[in-house]
Amino acid sequence: MPLRTLLTCLLLLLPAFAAAETPLTAEEFDARTQGRTLFFYSEGRAYGAERYREDGRVTWTFLDGQCKEGRWYQEGRFICFVYEDTPDPQCWTFFDSGNGLRALFEDREDATELYEAGEAEEPLFCLGPEVGV
Repeated sequence: MPLRTLLTCLLLLLPAFAAAETPLTAEEFDARTQGRTLFFYSEGRAYGAERYREDGRVTWTFLDGQCKEGRWYQEGRFICFVYEDTPDPQCWTFFDSGNGLRALFEDREDATELYEAGEAEEPLFCLGPEVGV
């Protein structure tokens, strides 16, 4: 088989391999995140960071100095998050990509997709509530 044909076949199979990924369970997600602060990217740009603590507690920031306290829980194949100012759950399917976590919003191929971009060595930068005059 010519190399070009082989490469074409492999490229056509990539979506099937991605679809075959198994979502992380709550236990697997907790084992990969608890005690860590992870940065996430989307479409090659910084998206935000989240600190994961015990009992499913989290702190999220879009890296703008504003932080939201919340919690996560498993619902079916999703890991869902609720935050203090957003009571409606935001549900993601998390996968172990081999290079870190990959998250797909509501498991929709056309939705936001996040990639773990690294771990923070320092605490999240969070301004106090309504800082200013």
